[in-house]
Amino acid sequence: MIIVGSVVAIGIAKMPYGGLGNNPFNPALVGRVFMLISFPVQMTSWPAVSASGVDAVTTATPLAILKEGLKNGKPVSEIASNLPSNMDLFLGNMSGSLGEISVAALLLGGLFLLIRKIITWHIPVSMLLGVALFSGIFWLIDPLHYADPLFHLMTGGVVLGAFFMATDMVTSPMNPRAQLIFGLGIGVLTVLIRIWGAYPEGVSFAILIMNALVPLLNRFVKPKRFGELRIQTIKG
Repeated sequence: MIIVGSVVAIGIAKMPYGGLGNNPFNPALVGRVFMLISFPVQMTSWPAVSASGVDAVTTATPLAILKEGLKNGKPVSEIASNLPSNMDLFLGNMSGSLGEISVAALLLGGLFLLIRKIITWHIPVSMLLGVALFSGIFWLIDPLHYADPLFHLMTGGVVLGAFFMATDMVTSPMNPRAQLIFGLGIGVLTVLIRIWGAYPEGVSFAILIMNALVPLLNRFVKPKRFGELRIQTIKG
């Protein structure tokens, strides 16, 4: 599986565009999406350590449980009995894709990147805000059929995507204002795909869609050049 994902990421999403620094889409995400679609069970299992050894848990992810329950006409309050608690979601005691289930570990990693100034706050904060606000709107309108913002933030690849995927320097916008729009767009699309899409998770798809809009954001959302405002004032 690792070999297949790597071949797709490098052979389809990277090298045809000219190699390093020229790819419009995040190669790792292209490979990830391909693997999620092709091998959904294997990509959403996780090792559970117990006294008897290590077993792979292949139960449905919280997002899949929610989507299936809503599809069968059940309210969120009834589905909640089959979902992990908020603490389990935070610590990662749930089924999910490799690297995305422990919110606590991901936040520590994201904080490290911010402290070392490897990434800036614009994309992670705006993406998380987009998910929280947009899912919150649906939840306030109809809490029986839409999950609360905290559930959306702590399930799937939201935190992983916010700090480690969307911030890819090659495939994200260059200036802060464009980065805020980019992150907000990912958050909104993630919620839309989760609610109305055929697939229960939407982070990877949302990032790839916004990757396609990066050239437009870089073109139309530009910082003012030094002295530009003063020149316009004098001409006026």
